[in-house]
Amino acid sequence: MITVPARTRTAIGVAVGLAVLASTVPLWDAAGAHAADSLTHFLLAVVVILVTCQALAALARRFNQPPVLGEMIGGLVLGPSLLGVVWPSAGGFLFSPGVVEGLDKVAQLGLIIFVFLLGCELRTDRIERKGVVGAAVVAGMGLPWLAGVGIVAVTGDLFVGTDATSGDAMLFVGLAMAVTALPVLARILDDLKLRHTSVGALSISAAAIGDGLLWLVLAFLLAGQGAGNEGLRVLLLGVALVLVTALCVRPLLATLVRRLGSGQSLTVVLVIGALGYSVLTQSIQLHPVVGAFLFGVAVPRDSLVVERICQQLEGFTLIILLPLFFAGVGLKTSVGLLAAAPGAWLVFAAVLVAAVVTKLVGAGGAARLAGMPRAEALRFGILMNCRGVTELVVLIIGYQAGLINQLAYTVLVLVAILTTAATGPLVRWSLRRTGQVEPPRTPPEAGGRGHPLVPGASTEREEAKTDLGGVP
Repeated sequence: MITVPARTRTAIGVAVGLAVLASTVPLWDAAGAHAADSLTHFLLAVVVILVTCQALAALARRFNQPPVLGEMIGGLVLGPSLLGVVWPSAGGFLFSPGVVEGLDKVAQLGLIIFVFLLGCELRTDRIERKGVVGAAVVAGMGLPWLAGVGIVAVTGDLFVGTDATSGDAMLFVGLAMAVTALPVLARILDDLKLRHTSVGALSISAAAIGDGLLWLVLAFLLAGQGAGNEGLRVLLLGVALVLVTALCVRPLLATLVRRLGSGQSLTVVLVIGALGYSVLTQSIQLHPVVGAFLFGVAVPRDSLVVERICQQLEGFTLIILLPLFFAGVGLKTSVGLLAAAPGAWLVFAAVLVAAVVTKLVGAGGAARLAGMPRAEALRFGILMNCRGVTELVVLIIGYQAGLINQLAYTVLVLVAILTTAATGPLVRWSLRRTGQVEPPRTPPEAGGRGHPLVPGASTEREEAKTDLGGVP
């Protein structure tokens, strides 16, 4: 049997996708009775998004970057920042208002499942050196938050959204700058074989606590957006939902997990629960992903069946649905706004420098004061700069809620991509600087993990698969 190398398979897949795309070019000038129907139009856009994101993900692997970075860039490539400039007719045809509306709905579903999985993966019960981790979280999130507040205060209304006050924008921009993306961070640590080192364990723990704190603060911020009694009502309903979840839903889920022997039945229960919680939080004027995360946190840990279900949900969500979310992010991001607004490039540079430096000083400085060696403290600060997908999720929520405008959204999206891209190379530089040899990368075909986003596909999950007889 002839075996085809992985790179050749990828190249063939990309070539076939591009051939399919090229065959549709005549449609782009079609009109009237010959125009593509809405379903064909939508499916064509999905094909283009998946081909573009997967091709750039493969390219990202070649440069020792997490594939999700390529997918994030793929979203930008298809938006007004590139395709809309070099081939506006193609962009206008592919992403007509009807198609964008459909993509947004599918992307929201993927986003809800993705954040639900993040909630399932949140493990604060295994955190060691809680004092050090707590100090690193407070300083590592506090300084960037203060920097974000200061930038919005200095720039006036430059970043303020249509439905927000300057105070709302200050709080949100600070929160966005304080993000560390746990999923992408976990992949980088696995690639560098640092997951089980002291700096790796500390960074994973700090990112896990930071994620929990992030969603809590974001929920309060969204609740406080209402005026007067309305904001208080949302806040009280949110607190009531948390209490009901902790006191009633979590024990009920634990019972269901024990009694439902069928993985399929439990999968239906968990997906319905995540969607139902999203409906609840949306109905009380919180974002749907807040409910999905809360329900994910309530799901019992240490269950092999739950581990398997999460892995199955990851595959489709991360490979198919999440790229559609990245395309939605790219369609709302316009780098041209930086040239149109006076001094916008200077503001972008200031935000980027502030985001990087405050994470290095806050998180790395706290670790150093807690007794971590200087080189490891620097490495820890670099790792905490990985903002990745989590920041994009937060940004889309803030933009949809009117907390920030499109310029602020564009600036912060670019900061998220650049800081994520820089994390791996800077950690490798710090390893070489201290004379440590970087371990060789494990190719996915030789026993590497599955899709590189959610840290659930870790050693523990591989052990779970073994215990289940190799069931994927």
